[in-house]
Amino acid sequence: KIVKVPDDAYQIMRGYFDDLACEHFVALMLNTKNHVIGIAPISVGSINATIVHPRELFIPLIQNLAASAILFHNHVSGDPSPSPEDLSLTSKLVECSRQLDISILDHLIMGDGCYVSLKEQGIL
Repeated sequence: KIVKVPDDAYQIMRGYFDDLACEHFVALMLNTKNHVIGIAPISVGSINATIVHPRELFIPLIQNLAASAILFHNHVSGDPSPSPEDLSLTSKLVECSRQLDISILDHLIMGDGCYVSLKEQGIL
């Protein structure tokens, strides 16, 4: 599958987040042509938070020779509005990605049947 727009990524990943009782953070790994080469589960958290350290994200991306990634996590509340912590984490991961030359194309926050794309919001 090829990812051209955020909704393409959402369609690939939406079933992954159905009926989860806690937050999950996942990376969709892509090659240079934006073809999906894998899904990397990164972290499982609590009902309202998940902790992600950059090394936990970038180890599978490097191992799989990913050129880029789209980040995902769910909000158990069903409201995909980004929290200040979501924005801070995304900024930190994007900063690290530049050093490794692995592009973070987007971060989608999943809610109940909906999502927020930080790219579409102009945040990323």
